[in-house]
Amino acid sequence: MVVANLDQETVSKNILAIHAHPDDVEILAGGTLAMLAGTGNRITIVTMTPGDCGSAELPPEEIASIRRKEAAAAAARIGAGYFCAEFRDLAIFSDDASRRRVVEILRKVRPDLILTAATVDYMCDHEATNLLVRDACFAAPARNYATGAPDPAPATDHIPHLYFMSPIGGQDRDDKPAPVDFYVDVGRTFDVKMQMLAEHGSQRQWLLKHHGIDDYLAMTERWTREAGRRAGVEYAEGFLHYKGHPYPISPLLEELLSNVRQASRPVIPM
Repeated sequence: MVVANLDQETVSKNILAIHAHPDDVEILAGGTLAMLAGTGNRITIVTMTPGDCGSAELPPEEIASIRRKEAAAAAARIGAGYFCAEFRDLAIFSDDASRRRVVEILRKVRPDLILTAATVDYMCDHEATNLLVRDACFAAPARNYATGAPDPAPATDHIPHLYFMSPIGGQDRDDKPAPVDFYVDVGRTFDVKMQMLAEHGSQRQWLLKHHGIDDYLAMTERWTREAGRRAGVEYAEGFLHYKGHPYPISPLLEELLSNVRQASRPVIPM
């Protein structure tokens, strides 16, 4: 493993960060996305659901409306676009209809690079998102795989680069360390990451009641600091590059991050 810390010029790209719920992207990759946005890359954040089960007091559509607005405000912090795929909490499944919906998203956004959920994670929505995004990457260039959308986008030209975000705490659902190819030192963008996450104000009461987490901002800081400890820096986010055949294997994310001008620690072997 290495810490990607970085310094030379690369061409800007179209980047899609897609995870299950509002705030997942910010918790796991907010600092990295802030870096990428700061060097001219186009960022789109997509949540599979609007977080409709994320309240013990409000009905589904009311909390969903609040959480969509929070997610859009968080994305705006780094100049990113946001939209929701409009699945529902605890109802994301890797089936044909769902895959076609995600393929349509990829064809509309046309990303060069995708960041998504880990393969093994603590809840079903995260794992189903991983499967759907992985398979949609493969299907998006297949012209005969019709999505059924009213105004379908054309097939993409290629399979995008695919990276998995390290899950919360760097642990899988069995509390074992999740595999990581490299860490990104997010010390310089940690404050932006926390500003993005703070936009998700509706989550404090829900997480306190359902997860027993009193301060999700402090918890995220601890998780990001722990990743930093593993990487040998203050704050870090981990990623795994998916290299299954025929997905691209060149280190595009690492190259894009090399355009971030840091005070300049070299790449750190792990």
